[in-house]
Parts: sequence; structure tokens; C-alpha cells
Amino acid sequence: MRLKEKSIELILLLCALISVFTTVGILWVLISESSTFFRQVPLLDFLTDKEWTPLFADKHFGILSLISGTILTSFIAIALALPLGLSIAIYLNEYAPRSFRKTIKPALEILAAIPTVVYGYFALMVVTPFLQKLIPGLAGFNALSPGLVMGVMIIPLISSLSEDALYAVPKSLREASYGMGATRFQTSFKVLVPAASSGIIVSVILAISRVVGETMIVAIAAGQQPRFTFNPMVPIETITTYIVQVSLGDVVQGSLEYQTIFAAGIALFVFTFLLNNVSYIIKRRFRIKYE
Repeated sequence: MRLKEKSIELILLLCALISVFTTVGILWVLISESSTFFRQVPLLDFLTDKEWTPLFADKHFGILSLISGTILTSFIAIALALPLGLSIAIYLNEYAPRSFRKTIKPALEILAAIPTVVYGYFALMVVTPFLQKLIPGLAGFNALSPGLVMGVMIIPLISSLSEDALYAVPKSLREASYGMGATRFQTSFKVLVPAASSGIIVSVILAISRVVGETMIVAIAAGQQPRFTFNPMVPIETITTYIVQVSLGDVVQGSLEYQTIFAAGIALFVFTFLLNNVSYIIKRRFRIKYE
């Protein structure tokens, strides 16, 4: 029995080390490859220039245009998904019958199983023409359409994690609120949501990380035109879309233009790394506050 336990412990340790070594390997590739890029392009220009044209004759390497496109589509997605996802979570947890909750929650999570390329063509062929009827002057490729579709895509992520956080709130808090004469609505928004705020905030930050790393939807429907703008009605390009564009094989490997994908990749890595750490800090602080 002792040998069996040691074997299981060793297997679990190896599984943990695989994930650690994979992360270290990815980081090593990004740093080693991007170092070649930064030996030719000053870091200050990379961080402050508003033009990104490494594939043109007049070359500029300002990551701000790609970051603005990434932030714009992510903001649109969260602006749609957060109120809808949180409302769904509150309804399922406090208002819906248990049988309905068991049925609708798996049905919502089916949205997460749809391939993102399907979402991309849905944004281009259905959502964009519909929005063009409502918004005159909306470009055929724009940030609004993929942003809204990404918002629909991450609704299950926010609603599921938020509902789990609400479900984990002790029943004594609900009973105390009802005992003080609060309505179900007051109990939901003034007692349960603050008590589950750490889990809700973490779900939102994880959803942001998800849309920041999304590729196919923005590659299909956003236009692949890097520009520093926060106007959702014009074509834009995100960091992930540019990486896909260069990785198609038209750029010579080892060239400065090819090295830009590693520079963009490390910028994306730092962005998501900061988001994950912020979510951990927020979760820890709110957990201590309400314990």
C-alpha cells in the first residue's frame, strides 16, 4: 500500500511538472526569439509608436495599434457578456426551479463547445449585415461585430462560474437576509453578489483572458487592418490576428518581419499574465474580507 501511494504521488508530481515545464518552454521560446527582434527595434519605439506596418515598405513597429484593437474587442465582449452572464447566474441560483436549473445550465454551456471559426463566420455573414441595417456607415469589417459575438461566446463562462460562486454562499446569509425582511431581489444583489464577488470578479477576468486570446472570430470579421483607434465601426487588427497573418507562410522565416510574431506573442503573454495575477490578488482579498 505504501508503494502504491508513493507511485500515485510520483505520477501527480510528474503531471504538475509537465505543466510547469511547458510554461517555461513557451516563455523561453518567446524570450529567445523576440530578443533578436528587440536588438534591431528599440523597445521604446515598440511600446510607443502608434503604427504597425512591418510588412510594408515604410516599416513601423508600434504595438499600440494591435493593443488598441485587442482592448476594443475585449471591452465590447465584456460589456455584453457581464450583465447577461451575471443576470443568468442570479436567475438560475435564486429564481429558477431546480429542475429547470439542471436543464438550462448544460444547455448554456453548449455555446462554449461551438468552434470559434463558426462564430467568426456568423459574425461576418449574419451579425455584420444586421448591424449595417441599424448603423449606417458601418464598415463590412469592424470591431463591433466580432466583439458582440465574442461576448455571446463567453456568456457560459461568466454565468457558470458566477453561478457556482453564488451557490457556494452559505445559506445562513440568505436566511438572515430574509429574516430581516429583505426581498429576493434585495437578497440577491445586496447580500449574495457582494459575498460571491471574489468568484464573480475572477470569472470576469478569466473571460477577459479568453477574449484577449481569441483568434478566429477577429481574424474573420475584424478586417486585419492595424490602426490605433477605439472606434468600433472601422476595421481593426488584434495581436492574435496578426500572429495568424504572419504564420501563414508568406513571410521568410528568420527575417525581422517574421520575428515580429514573437514580439507580439510576448506582449500578449505579459498581458494575460498580469490579468491572471490580478484575478488571484482580487480573489484573495475579497475572500479574506468576507470570511
